[in-house]
Formats: sequence, structure tokens, C-alpha cells
Amino acid sequence: MSERRAAVVAGHGAFAEGLVSAVAAVIGPAHGLMGVTNVDATSEGILARLRDAVTASGASVIFTDLPAGSCTMAARRLARTHPGLAVVTGASLPVVLAFAAGTPLEAAVASGRAALVLAEGGA
Repeated sequence: MSERRAAVVAGHGAFAEGLVSAVAAVIGPAHGLMGVTNVDATSEGILARLRDAVTASGASVIFTDLPAGSCTMAARRLARTHPGLAVVTGASLPVVLAFAAGTPLEAAVASGRAALVLAEGGA
């Protein structure tokens, strides 16, 4: 695995805070993640929050909760003006944890897909 890199986690409500907290619980607080919420923000406000977070952290990735959610739309707008900034939607703990631990982004995304399992006896 390579060194840890900076990323922004953004989503509805306390999604980002929870994901950042969960990563810290597993690998420690020096994980390079910054959380952004859309609570009480317009689309322009979310964009400004994301811009500030990317600038402050030096993030190369923004992880968001929903593919067509307000945070993702703002992140995609920001990525158009920030070459090299990746946006990953449908973020989960396995994806963000792998990335924070130094796994290359493509492999971290693959680990998130692999972590999706329907347990026997469910539903």
C-alpha cells in the first residue's frame, strides 16, 4: 500500500461525519479525510463548502453518498475546474477506508463493490 492521501467525504445529514468517524475508529485519526454536509446549504453553498474543503485539505478525491445527490452535483461541477480531482459516488466505509489506508483509488472502489453481500436469510 502507498501513503495516505487527502480526500473529502460529502453527503446528506451527518453521513460524512459518520464515515470520517468510522475510518478514524479503524485506522486512527490521521487519515486525511475532511467531511462536508449539505445541511442548510443551497447548491452554491455546497459548492463553496466543497471548494473550501478541497483547498484546505489538498484532496484529490471527493467521495459522495448519492450518484445524483446535491453533493455529487456540486462535486462534479468543482471537478470540471480542478483537473485531477476525482469524484466517487455511492461511497461506503470499505471504499473510503481502503483509500485512506493507501489503496489506489480504483482498487478502493473495487473493494467497495466486493464488500456488498446479501446475507442468507435476509429480506
